[in-house]
This record gives sequence, structure tokens and C-alpha cells, in this order.
Amino acid sequence: MDNQYCKVGAITPITSGQKALALIESQYQNFLRKASDFKTTDDKLAEFFELKARKLKKLLENFV
Repeated sequence: MDNQYCKVGAITPITSGQKALALIESQYQNFLRKASDFKTTDDKLAEFFELKARKLKKLLENFV
């Protein structure tokens, strides 16, 4: 068996096309769900997730 090496912090680019769109949409929905879950317990964390969701929504609008 050969040794496998990877760079720490290496980034795998998002694939293009429908896979990328589906991935971004699922991340958007996930951040919205997390924002609503933390709305009652931690306002700052909910605000953070809402900001992430807004950024992904803007990306989706530019993507389509």
C-alpha cells in the first residue's frame, strides 16, 4: 500500500453545473434551519447563520 499525502487546508473546488447548484441549495437550507433553531437561545449565532444564508442566496441568484 502506498503512502498518501495531502496538503493541510487544501480546498476541493465545488463541481460545476447541477451538482454545485444542489450543494449550494442544501447549504442554504441548512443555514436557514440552524438560524431558526438558535433564534430563541442565541441571537448572535442565529444572526451569523442568517448572514451565511443571505450570502448563499445571493450566490444562488447570480448562479441561475
